[in-house]
Amino acid sequence: MEQGKIHSQNIISCIWDFDKTLIPGYMQSPIFTEYGIDEDLFWKETNMLPEYYSTIGQTISKDTCYLNHLLSYIYNGPLKGLNNKILRELGKKLKFYYGLPEFFNVVKNNIESNQDYKKANIIVEHYIISTGLGEMIRGSIIADYVESIFACELVEAVPPPYFTKQVELKLDHDPEISQIGLIVDNTIKTRFLFEINKGTNKIPDIDVNAYIPEGERRIPFENMIYIADGPSDIPAFSVVKQWGGKTFAVYNPDSSKEFEQNDNLLQSNRIHGYGPADYRPSSSTYKWILLHVLKTADSIVEKQKSTLKNKIRQAPKHLNNISSRSKNDVNKLFQDELII
Repeated sequence: MEQGKIHSQNIISCIWDFDKTLIPGYMQSPIFTEYGIDEDLFWKETNMLPEYYSTIGQTISKDTCYLNHLLSYIYNGPLKGLNNKILRELGKKLKFYYGLPEFFNVVKNNIESNQDYKKANIIVEHYIISTGLGEMIRGSIIADYVESIFACELVEAVPPPYFTKQVELKLDHDPEISQIGLIVDNTIKTRFLFEINKGTNKIPDIDVNAYIPEGERRIPFENMIYIADGPSDIPAFSVVKQWGGKTFAVYNPDSSKEFEQNDNLLQSNRIHGYGPADYRPSSSTYKWILLHVLKTADSIVEKQKSTLKNKIRQAPKHLNNISSRSKNDVNKLFQDELII
């Protein structure tokens, strides 16, 4: 690491959306199956909520109104008893696209096994930023392969009014989710990109809004590859692409509509490439992501060499070429020096 710098900027980050990027559908499906709830009806109602509230003069976020509707299902009975432990257990039932989670290690191993990259101390970190439920992701098989998970969080053990005045608080042995702890929508995702960029997820003392020079940030944007499924991720695509990172969209191989959406993103210059949500070696997505991870690693190596070259001055040399001059020339040189 360069003396005086906080970070050596030798980390490559693959940042992943979750629903329809790593799994075929929505992660909430196992919840509805477990409780015998009509999933299509739940999402139909969720999509109707913004218009419903607008008729009574209220505004609700389209991206996260599903969380409030989920709480309504808990409060009114259909999801009674749902808690974070159950969510984590249900996360184990999530089925991932072909090639996952093995592909996450393939990317890391291709960097770690290369001697040039090893000398440069280059590593790969995987992150997930999702509008879904953090506890379900942490319960899934992908959790052990990622550095951090940024997603919506739900709270169950809520302190009552005046809890600061109570000597003892009641322990709920059958906790139930009752509040939203953290909301992640498609715009807030960009905040977490900057947390990864600045390293606030590693050093909590660094506020995400603090000014940090580009050369001092833990993972510069040009070391990032952001992978997501479509138009809802345009804010995140835009931030990563604008600051020099790579953006890639995936689509369900069986969906012509999703293919068209991704092609529109490419034509409108939102992304650098797109491919099927298939992470096996035969897939173009596998090849594209791995190629650009390796290209990013090459760029880091070249930057390190360039920095080293600029910082190391050429060693001084003895003037031992007097023999190539006549003695008269040398004497004249000294005479000129004395005159000056």
